[in-house]
Amino acid sequence: MFNFGWNVNPFTIQVILPVGISFYTFHGLSYVIDIYKNKIKAEKNYIDYAVFVSFFPLLVAGPIERATHLLPQIKKKRTFNYDKAIDGIYQIIWGLFKKIVIADSCAQYVNEIFKHYETLNSLSLFMGAFYFAFQIYGDFSGYSDIALGTAKLFGIDLLRNFNFPYFSRDIAEFWRRWHISLSSWFRDYLYIPLGGSKGGNWMRIRNTFIIFIVSGFWHGANWTFIVWGALNACYFLPLLLANSNRNNLEIVAKGKMLPNIREFFSMAITFLLVLFSWIFFRADNITMAVQYIKRMLAFNFKNGAEYLMERYSVELVLLICFFLFFEWISRENEHPFFGKWLYLKLTVILLGIITLGAYANIVDFIYFQF
Repeated sequence: MFNFGWNVNPFTIQVILPVGISFYTFHGLSYVIDIYKNKIKAEKNYIDYAVFVSFFPLLVAGPIERATHLLPQIKKKRTFNYDKAIDGIYQIIWGLFKKIVIADSCAQYVNEIFKHYETLNSLSLFMGAFYFAFQIYGDFSGYSDIALGTAKLFGIDLLRNFNFPYFSRDIAEFWRRWHISLSSWFRDYLYIPLGGSKGGNWMRIRNTFIIFIVSGFWHGANWTFIVWGALNACYFLPLLLANSNRNNLEIVAKGKMLPNIREFFSMAITFLLVLFSWIFFRADNITMAVQYIKRMLAFNFKNGAEYLMERYSVELVLLICFFLFFEWISRENEHPFFGKWLYLKLTVILLGIITLGAYANIVDFIYFQF
């Protein structure tokens, strides 16, 4: 038997999965299902189909494309569009800032805090969850921005995957703005075929739990992901049963500089609920997640005080506030490089990537594992 450099145990099966397999599996499934539902006809041009299946910007971590959206663009003759290409470059730069400056800077604190959670105080643990919320957002939405920007260089518009989710006023709005391509995929290919919200309350509850638990299982065969999905289903159900899950469809404080008091507190409460659920997503196992939460909610600010300055730097908090400010003033656009002060904003972001990025530890994209 040939030996290719690794030991094979005949009594176990070890499956080596390609990076991003869940993304292009769903990508391909949408094509087959849409043909079955007569939404599209089977593609006869093998080259066009191959490009659709293997379009490299989205291959590793999405967004999850639809044949109805991407195939017509591939088949259409395209010419170089300068304005679209420039917009794509701006979006790539913004994605790099999210990943290198925000996500990777947060990652080093997150890893240390979750690693030593048993010895840290409540504030340290809260900051660990807070930093992870921005690590996973900067990491995943940063990749999506890079993918969308790269596709624009080829004259292709991919599905938008994030729409400023941390400015959501309830959990339903959050899931309309977070990982949009996956949420809409589950809605169209699982939730609606199961009956959606048309049946009685029992069917609505059942279908909601199914899509959220399947979403958790999609992320990995670990109970932490299942609990994360079930917890979000519990967040979502009161809105669904009260028929208020589509109350916040417009951009928050549209056309205004600041939100009103009600909007501010709605966003803050929604963010705290999401932050709490991220602990299960990040923890290695259920026991760790439960112990982490218990210690965080113990309001113990004495033990582990020696980690105060080391574990959560003031500079990183200020950097996140700066990032949120840029997101807030850009929430009606796809990225910050619009409108006034374009070159000033571009210069600040590039300087941030060059200077702060040089000190951040390079971390693999989180969603490369899914």
